[in-house]
Amino acid sequence: MKNQLKRHQQPSNKLYNEKLSDLRRDLHRALPEGDQKKVLKGSRWLLLKNPEHLDEERNERARLEEALALNQPLAPAYYLKEDRRRFWDQPDKARAQALLEDWIARAQCSGIQRLQKFANTLAGHRTGLLPYSDVPLSTGPLEGLNNKSRTGHRQAYGFRDHEFLKLRIYGLHETKYALVG
Repeated sequence: MKNQLKRHQQPSNKLYNEKLSDLRRDLHRALPEGDQKKVLKGSRWLLLKNPEHLDEERNERARLEEALALNQPLAPAYYLKEDRRRFWDQPDKARAQALLEDWIARAQCSGIQRLQKFANTLAGHRTGLLPYSDVPLSTGPLEGLNNKSRTGHRQAYGFRDHEFLKLRIYGLHETKYALVG
């Protein structure tokens, strides 16, 4: 089940960010030269950033609001992104399912083809997303350990002592640095 959560949780975030970037890019291409195009050009990372991480010293919040005000299809896509983030904070499966169903319905009614396609993809992954409400675990640490193990195995190519390889793998959790062998 943990692998299923990891497989569905992260790609959905990545996929939505890609769809949002593609939408922004399409809007940018369709605009005539001018101020509107210039504002949209520098907005990609502002759209992808979480609102709590916007830098006030660099006036990022105001720049984001300006980009959203000037580009009508971009605003619903951005606000849907922020609403979708709330899914991971739901206290139980019923609320998570209600939020997910509502989000899918709003995305499908948005009239934005990329969001509609993503909503269909998300609807197909319901069974992998909803268990996160029951057991909010990430398999990130396990995936990291597996990656270190594979890297150690590749580095140990040609070793004749299998016991030493086992010791290297067992020692991975104790150090942050590669073991010298």
